[in-house]
Amino acid sequence: MNICPKCGLPIEACICEKLAKSEQRIQIYTERKRYGKIMTIVTGIEDKNIDMKKIAKELKSELACGGTLKENKIELQGDHVKKVKEKLTELGFTVE
Repeated sequence: MNICPKCGLPIEACICEKLAKSEQRIQIYTERKRYGKIMTIVTGIEDKNIDMKKIAKELKSELACGGTLKENKIELQGDHVKKVKEKLTELGFTVE
């Protein structure tokens, strides 16, 4: 049985990612890019225990939009502020 070095619990019961998610101060806002396109930007996820690529992939598939991960920001095509807040809350984050 593998044990997490941070919390001391078995890997299956590890709470490090849950704690990291609740401690993040996430901001969601829209930004106008080139040619008048609107992007939804998610910032504030900065912990090493959180898989940003996985979160970006889940958001893109849930919202049926394109997007990318740049400089610790998740950029999603379109105006999805309300839906992103709901989805991140489902995933265990605290959203401002």
